Amino acid sequence: MGMTVGETNVRQHTRRRGSRTPYLLIAPAVLAMLAFLVYPMGSVVYYSLRHYNLSKPWEDGFAGLDNFARMLTEDPLFWQSLGFTARWVVVEVSLQLVLGLALALIVNETFVGRAFARAMVFSPWAVSGVLTTGIWVLLYNPTTGMSKYLADLGLMDYGGAPLANPDTVFLAAVVAELWRGVPFFAILLLADLQSIPRDLYEAASVDGASRLRRFYHVTLPHLKDAIILSTLLRAVWEFNNVDLLYTLTGGGPAHQTTTLPLYVASTAVQSQDFGYGSALTTAGFLILTFFSVAYLRLGKFGAKS
Repeated sequence: MGMTVGETNVRQHTRRRGSRTPYLLIAPAVLAMLAFLVYPMGSVVYYSLRHYNLSKPWEDGFAGLDNFARMLTEDPLFWQSLGFTARWVVVEVSLQLVLGLALALIVNETFVGRAFARAMVFSPWAVSGVLTTGIWVLLYNPTTGMSKYLADLGLMDYGGAPLANPDTVFLAAVVAELWRGVPFFAILLLADLQSIPRDLYEAASVDGASRLRRFYHVTLPHLKDAIILSTLLRAVWEFNNVDLLYTLTGGGPAHQTTTLPLYVASTAVQSQDFGYGSALTTAGFLILTFFSVAYLRLGKFGAKS
C-alpha cells in the first residue's frame, strides 16, 4: 500500500532531524576547540604583527613583519635559546627513549617482584612537575643535598653548586628531567611489547635466532610506530619545557639553559613586550609544525614493515 502524504512528511522530518543529530553532538567540542585553541592561536598571530608593548603604549600599531625581522637579524638571544632548545630536545628524547626501552624490556620479563618493580618504574611519571623540581632542587643543594655527599667521596669540590656552575648545569638539568621522562617511554613501550604475539618469538627461537636477533627482527619492527609516536610527543613536550628549567635554573647561568618558551615568557611577562613575544611564539609553532610533519613522513608512521 502507498504511504499517505502525512506519513511521507513525518518520515522526511525524521530523516532531516536525524541528519542534524551528529552535528549537534559535535557542536560542543567544536565550540570548545574554537574558544581554547583557534582563538588564542589567532590572537598570537595577530599580535605578532603589531608593536604591542605595555611599557611603551605610544608604540602600539601595525608592525607587519618587523618583529620577525628583529628576531632573525637583531636578537642573538633568539638564536641562543633556539640552539639550546634543539640540544635539549635531542639529548633528552634520545636518552629517555633508550632508558625507557631498556626498562620496558626488563619489566616485561617474568620475575619475582615484577609488580613492585613496575610500580617503582612508573611512579615518577605520577609526580607533578613542581614537586619533581622541588625534589631535585633539594638533591642539588650544595650544603645538604647530593653535592655534599659527592664532595665527601672526593668526586667534586665542597660547596659546589651544580645548578650555578656553567660546566655542570646542563648535565644536572638533564638528569632531573630523565627521572620524570623515562617512565613515559617505559609505559608506552611496555604496552606495545605486551601486544607482540609470543608465537613470533617461539618461531624465531626454533629457527636458531639469538636473543639479539630476535630483538632486532621481531621486537623493534613491532615497536616502530610506538617509538615514532612517543618520541614525537616527547619532543614537543621537551621543546615546550618551562616548569622544570624555570624552577631549577631560571634559564641561567647567563642564559645557558634558556629554552625558546622560557625566552618567550621572559619577553612577554617580564619585559611586557607582547608583540615580540607573540612573534617568538609563532616562530616556535611553525618550527614544531614543520618538524612534526617531516618526522612523521621520514619515519613512515603507520606504514607496514
